[in-house]
Amino acid sequence: MAKKIRWLEEPEAKDYAAARSYLSLFVPEAELDELIEGLTQAPVGSWRAKDILRAAHLPLLTKTESTEVAEKLGHIRGVIALSPILLVCVRREVVVQIADGYHRTCAAFLTDEDSLVPGRLLMLGPGGTGPLSPPG
Repeated sequence: MAKKIRWLEEPEAKDYAAARSYLSLFVPEAELDELIEGLTQAPVGSWRAKDILRAAHLPLLTKTESTEVAEKLGHIRGVIALSPILLVCVRREVVVQIADGYHRTCAAFLTDEDSLVPGRLLMLGPGGTGPLSPPG
């Protein structure tokens, strides 16, 4: 039987700060405040860990490759709640950006690839829920 993963109800303030840092690599500074505010209001959902990694086109990190994944696996074993992840998707690109929570998603996958990972998903662009339009 797969280990049950405990999750906090809401992402922590530090998660939004980490998301801001990551997103600043490809979002203009003038748009970051609005984007982070959009993330705080984005709909909450849960998705399978394996689907998140596939949608983000990211490889699975193991505990031997990442000390942070090893730490999150320790939290899971110790029944310490993890923070929900933060996702941003520009519909036109159909690639989800894990703005914060990549290591938590990998730890959830390693526990059970079908683990449901909660988070907030901000969809940008036509028909999306976000405040911004996609570039270009």
